[in-house]
This record gives sequence, C-alpha cells and structure tokens, in this order.
Amino acid sequence: MNAEHARELLQGSFSAALAAADPLRILPSHLPAPPKGRTLVVGAGKAAAAMALAVEQSWPAGAPLDGLVITRYQHGLLTNRITVIEAGHPVPDAAGEQAAVEILKRVKSLTSQDLLLVLVSGGGSSLLSLPANGVSMTDLKQVTRQLLLSGAPIQSMNTVRKHLSAIQGGRLAAASRAPVVALVVSDVTGDDPTHIASGPCAPDPSTYQDAAGILERYAVQPSPSVAAHLARGVRAEIPETPKPGDRAFAKTENRVIATAQQSLHAAAEYFRSHGVTPAILGDSVTGEAREVAKVYGALARQIRLHGTPWKPPIALISGGECTVTVHGKGRGGRCAEFLLSLAIDLDGAADIHALAADTDGIDGSEENAGAAIGPGVLQRAARKHLDPVLLLEQNDAYRFFEATGDLLVTGPTRTNVNDYRAILIA
Repeated sequence: MNAEHARELLQGSFSAALAAADPLRILPSHLPAPPKGRTLVVGAGKAAAAMALAVEQSWPAGAPLDGLVITRYQHGLLTNRITVIEAGHPVPDAAGEQAAVEILKRVKSLTSQDLLLVLVSGGGSSLLSLPANGVSMTDLKQVTRQLLLSGAPIQSMNTVRKHLSAIQGGRLAAASRAPVVALVVSDVTGDDPTHIASGPCAPDPSTYQDAAGILERYAVQPSPSVAAHLARGVRAEIPETPKPGDRAFAKTENRVIATAQQSLHAAAEYFRSHGVTPAILGDSVTGEAREVAKVYGALARQIRLHGTPWKPPIALISGGECTVTVHGKGRGGRCAEFLLSLAIDLDGAADIHALAADTDGIDGSEENAGAAIGPGVLQRAARKHLDPVLLLEQNDAYRFFEATGDLLVTGPTRTNVNDYRAILIA
C-alpha cells in the first residue's frame, strides 16, 4: 500500500466518523412532539447552529417555535425561526455573556404548557457564559486561560466553571417552569451530560469544595473575586448547584444523541469495507498526548514486526480527549502533539501511517483539525532543518506539520464528538 492510498483511507475514515455525528442527519429522529403551548429552543456549543437548523427543518410548520443558540465564531448557519449568535471559544467573551442573559430571561418566561428544547454540544462551557454574582467576565476569562494551560481534564475544568456560573451545572433546567428536553452531542469521555457544556440541564454531583480543590491541585491562581466566591460556597453561604434528586429534574430529560463510540463504529465499518481489519481501542482515551502516543507506537511496531495481537492490514482506532500540559510557547493542539510524539517514537518505521484530528475541525486553537503522518515525515522535516524533539518540547507541533505539509484542514464541522485517531499498519 503506497502512502497516497494510506492517506486516502485515513481521511476517508475520518469523514465517516464525522458523518455519524452530523446533527442534520441524526437529530430529527430524536425530536419530541410539540407541546400545547410554544417551544423555545436554546443551546450552546460548536454544533449549536447545525442542531438548530436540523430542528427548523423537521419541526411542524404550524407549531410555534422560536429560540436563541450560541456557537463559536465562524460556525453560524442561516436559520429562520431560531437566532444564532456567535461568541468566544475557548475563552468566553461579552457576546456569549449577553446571549446567555437573554437565554435565561426567555427560559424564565415559559409556562407549564410550553416546552424548553435545549441543544447541547461541546464548547458550550465557554459559549454559554454567565458569571455568578460577584464574578466578572474578566475574572472568568483569567481562570479559564489558566485551566486551559494547566493540563486539567475537561471534567475538572467544568467542575470549576459550573461553580462560577449562573446558568450551568443544572441551573438552566432549574429556571424553567416548562418541561425540558435536552438533546446532547457528547464531546467528553463517558458521555455523562453533567460534563458536556458544563451540564446546563443535568444534575451536578460536584461541590464548591471540589472546585476549590481543582484550582489548588493544578496550581491555578484565581482572582480575589473568584477565590472569595468559591470560599463563600464552601462555607455554604450561597446555594450549591442542583444535585441529583432535585425536583427541578423531575420534568427534565437529557438525551445523548451522538457519541465518540458511534463515530468509531462508523470509521471501523469504512475500513472494513476497504479490506482493512479495524480494531477499536476505546472511546475514552485520556492522558498526556505525547505519552499516549508512545504506547500506541509500541503496539503498532509489535503488529508490524510480529503480527500480534493482529495481523496487518489493521487500523487501530480510538477516541477520547488527551491533554497537553503546556511548557513551551509553540503552536499546536493535542492531536498534532500526539502525532509528533508518535512520529518520533516510530522513527520512520515502514508501512505505518496515522491520522489524528478533532471532530470539531479545530485542534487546540489553530485552523487545522489535526494532521497525518507516514514513514517519510521525519525525512521531510530534516530537509526543512527542523528538530522534531525540540519542537515537541516547545509544544510546537503545528509548526512541524505546517512545514512538512501534513496539516489536515477541514474548516468548521459544526459537530464535536472529541478526538479521532487512526493508525494504519499496512
């Protein structure tokens, strides 16, 4: 199998994974029946615009429908009945705050005869940002930036954000007098709605004490107002987030409609249809991206050299969300860092090709979804006088793959079921 064919197979498998998480295809079958009154659609996330459009296309023309959703800049779509607002991600901004204020106002206007339809997807934690009383947007931005650089897993980050928010951590559902149906596209390992977009409609088992402990564990230095707010929560001077069993959730349903596992199965079927045996290694892979790559590199070499535990051709497929603890000042997300570490570990081993990309089309904060490698990638880097080990230490994987011509650029996919990785041993 030549390099061009291998790259086509890898990219085709990624396209199949994306198709399995496309809201326009999967959302309509999960829509509830219209209520006696009106339906208000609200939501936030990178898939929010596509989800809103899917609702509009399938909702009965005579049934009252309006709403407001928030998505990332450049992720909007043209809609007629539901307004789409673009805002900041991964760091929140004033546009998201203003939209969140409006969403909460509209939700509080509903009656028991109405329906609140909430569209939840990854990225909603920063997009649906309404700081708690006493916490400014400036302070929320500051703690968010530190958490992003700390290496903290998304579940821990969201525990903090829930306890600095007036709308997340189940508070959105609690504000509604109408029944609530939340349709959820999962971007977290485990697919628990409480962790997706900081769980605006899900019970929150975490506490202010947990949030304060996370900041301490990851050496995040909060502003005085954030520290004071969390301290008040620890002392029970302000209400906790709604917990499991709270009566607010008696009328609330969270439906997870897209997951990484579904996308991995779609990719596996693609490989199978092209004569390559797929092996799904898990949909919840976590850990430092560069270290995970070394484990996968060892497995790929074992297969190539010894034909165990599988014989080539084989595609090793996985999902989840690795982390990057940033020490350098380079550019590049967790998928690019994974691949650069994998390329170094494989050291040009023949017949091994790989792709890693974020299903939202954005690896970290760059314009690429990820990248791809083959046996010749280190040689191309050497011709550009690049030191891959040094670039890895500087967290500068983007520069490496930009120079070698191996960046994968898809543009916004308007969905998000976390990272996708495929290693093809041909």
